[in-house]
Amino acid sequence: MKLLALDTSGELCSVALFDGAVWHERSIVAGQSHSQHVLPMVQECLAHAALRLQDLDGIAFGAGPGSFTGLRIACGVAQGLAFGADLPVVPVVTLEAMAEASGAEKVVACLDARMEEVYHAAYVRAGDDWDCVSEPGVYGRGALPQCEGDEWCGVGNGFAVYPELSQRQRLRMLLPDCMPTARAIGILALPRLASGNALAAEQAAPLYVRSKVALTTAERAARA
Repeated sequence: MKLLALDTSGELCSVALFDGAVWHERSIVAGQSHSQHVLPMVQECLAHAALRLQDLDGIAFGAGPGSFTGLRIACGVAQGLAFGADLPVVPVVTLEAMAEASGAEKVVACLDARMEEVYHAAYVRAGDDWDCVSEPGVYGRGALPQCEGDEWCGVGNGFAVYPELSQRQRLRMLLPDCMPTARAIGILALPRLASGNALAAEQAAPLYVRSKVALTTAERAARA
């Protein structure tokens, strides 16, 4: 199958295209400028693979959690491209993509959510896919779910921003620089697309997890 995957959930703008045999990838640290880079990167990957959008079987995107603006960009671009080429869409949870990118078997994914909170989920590899043993959620620094057992690998910048969190999670290994990538999203999306587990473009939506992105003045004062 041929698949385009993209992720703009964090600072990295990442695009990957699978042509049935080889991955073609582009990435750049985009900060707040994802919208300027993602479509040119898509075009570069298509040109490098000598494919048209209409030649693909589907489009995958990092649905979240992550930057609210970044999630809207990824979802909107995936929807727009899918509408134009009449393709199905596969949303992929960014925390699960981090697990896939880590190369580990048991993963605690932890992303900085700002406001002294983190996005957190835990996964155990099940063949070519993952079993979610702790659902994606947003938690204060002192309220992370405790994963049962040991041999966990901690991934994500949440562990870099809040180093004390790694002491509470029974971690065997720590990969704070492991973040979502389009290729990891695509790897997860391919079998789901092949099994018919995809959506029509209009059904795709970001996974926000929480409903606010900043503290009020009173909340900031209380935390201080």
